[in-house]
Amino acid sequence: MNGFFDGTSILYFFACLSLGVLYAWVLYRGNKNLDKKYQYGLATIRIFAITAIAWLIFAPLIKTLNYTLDKPIIIIGQDNSLSVNQVKAPGFDEKLYERNLKSLQDKLSSKYEVKVYNFGDSVADGFDFSKQGKLTDGTALFQKIRDEYTNRNIGAIVLATDGIFNRGGNPLYSINQINSPVYTVALGDSIPKRDVLISNVNYNNIVYLDDDFTVEIQVQAFQSDKENTTLTVNQNGSKVQQKSIAISGNAFIKTIPLKLHAGKTGVQKYTVQLSTLQNEITTRNNSQTFYVEVIDGRQKVLLASAATHPDLGVLKDAIALNKHYEAKIALADDLAATDPSKFDLIVLYQLPDAQSISAPFLQRLTAIKKPIWYILGAQSNISAFNQIQNQVNLASSNTSVQEVYPEFANGFTNFNLSEEDKKQFYTFDPLLSPFGRLSVNASVTPVFNQRIGKISTQQPLLFFTNENGLKAGYLMGEGLWRWRLSEAENENEQSALNDLVSKTVQYLAVKDDKRRFKIFTSKAAYDENESIQFNGTLYNESYQPVNEPEVNLQVKNELGKIFNYVFSKTENAYQLDAGAMPAGNYTYNASTSLGGQKFAASGSFYVNALIAEYQQTTANHQLLNTISKQSNGKRFMPVDLLKIADEILKNENIKTISYEDRKYNELINLKWLFGLILFLLTLEWFLRKRNGEL
Repeated sequence: MNGFFDGTSILYFFACLSLGVLYAWVLYRGNKNLDKKYQYGLATIRIFAITAIAWLIFAPLIKTLNYTLDKPIIIIGQDNSLSVNQVKAPGFDEKLYERNLKSLQDKLSSKYEVKVYNFGDSVADGFDFSKQGKLTDGTALFQKIRDEYTNRNIGAIVLATDGIFNRGGNPLYSINQINSPVYTVALGDSIPKRDVLISNVNYNNIVYLDDDFTVEIQVQAFQSDKENTTLTVNQNGSKVQQKSIAISGNAFIKTIPLKLHAGKTGVQKYTVQLSTLQNEITTRNNSQTFYVEVIDGRQKVLLASAATHPDLGVLKDAIALNKHYEAKIALADDLAATDPSKFDLIVLYQLPDAQSISAPFLQRLTAIKKPIWYILGAQSNISAFNQIQNQVNLASSNTSVQEVYPEFANGFTNFNLSEEDKKQFYTFDPLLSPFGRLSVNASVTPVFNQRIGKISTQQPLLFFTNENGLKAGYLMGEGLWRWRLSEAENENEQSALNDLVSKTVQYLAVKDDKRRFKIFTSKAAYDENESIQFNGTLYNESYQPVNEPEVNLQVKNELGKIFNYVFSKTENAYQLDAGAMPAGNYTYNASTSLGGQKFAASGSFYVNALIAEYQQTTANHQLLNTISKQSNGKRFMPVDLLKIADEILKNENIKTISYEDRKYNELINLKWLFGLILFLLTLEWFLRKRNGEL
């Protein structure tokens, strides 16, 4: 740290010194009682004291400069992924390469600050030559460099890799953000080798029972012109599909669609296999396993009515847009043969009816607990409607109807409708609602209120109830087909009516999970390099979350091996990080007890195998060359690894940077200056007194 005066401060100092000299000259010039030695000595003391006092008054700041030297940082990034170990150039000496890389670090450390990282599916400190990374994420390395060395003097980056990057994007787009030369070390072999592989499998991980679903398999082949291979698909070990493939060309690629049938519920394991060719460089990429969860289908919605009506078609079409729901219409005599217990939601369209055709069906319906959506209209039997449910009462003495418009009720939050949807409903034609005085339970949740002409009422038009967990919906009017025509007339791109029907059905059909003990994974499918995360909740009899009891977990793999865990406790719940697991299908069972009662929960998840490192067997040295050139670096082969140090040493742009830190301090903070002034004035007073001066 260096303290010094700038030009202005020097002028202030000389001005203060001049003031001190003038003061001393006036004070001591005519003193004949002191000899010359004392006179000059006291004058000198007074000059320094007055100068210090004046400087403190007129020049209160002092500037200090601090110089910090920042040595260049050399970052070595070493690819530790599986692909580096899979394909090696002819004559490549792995042990020599590892020694040279460490020697490069030692050689550079004599002049630079050297940081070493290894990267694969993650970035870690230091060298690691195990080559077990399931993926190669070069972008993550450059992101870490940006995060940790922002505003630091990064001299150069040494990147030792085969140029195969399969996670996080192309690192070529990251180097410009660092602005340092990248010296690449080209590992692997850039000459294509004989190989057939499955490069990708596209599929839906959830399908419905008894549905056919398509799997798209992308097959690639290199240096295998005029060869033949066989594609086989096995389900849980049994062959379900087989197809012969004729390879044409030394760079062959083909996407093969196969139709499979979901005939069994649960998680199904599928293995796609290509027969091997002679002298393939690797067979690890000839097969790929994936898992599909087959669920026992769509939730079923029954549209029950005494007669046909255009509203039924509107409802069925809107429900069919959601692949998770399936709608069936039952009319008149069909109702007698329909079992309502087989459906997840019953829509009673103008039932009970005036002719009582539906009476036997309604009697069976009252014996089961199913969510119901009541839609009333001109053909409804209002008296019978009031008797089959206890949430709504419509006092009507005749069968007349009135036109009512929808008006959104404030505070509805059971599901969301977009602002665009809400604007559309205000333009729709009215529904026809049975005329009468409507009384509803105080706990109903309205979506729309009725507007008659321009008069807004507090009578609900579409609303929901929830009685002891059993949901019901009410639409007090018919004429949904009019809303459909209004949409067509307004040429609306998005159907607000479809959105309303779909969300109403979904809200009513979804079952509330009232289990007191729940254990679930954060997602159904993991990659084999991901940690398996479990979460759990336990409720007491008042349905308040508690976590005093211990929760045990057993995870079982496909071979029947069991792994035991104990959950950690959070504030009022449970969680567990089971770590990464090998690819496969797993089931789990959790158990605990509370208040003498035992609880259990179970589920399943599956782990996908990562084979990306085996799907590209040709090193991308061209990409490494581009990275080096674009960053003003240079590409090296492993045999020339130690030459990188010489290249860095002769790069004049890689040099130590000196940072200047300028600070201004107030003189009043210098306590020693006050001490000096006090000492000088005291010394002068003592000497004057000693020599008889006042």
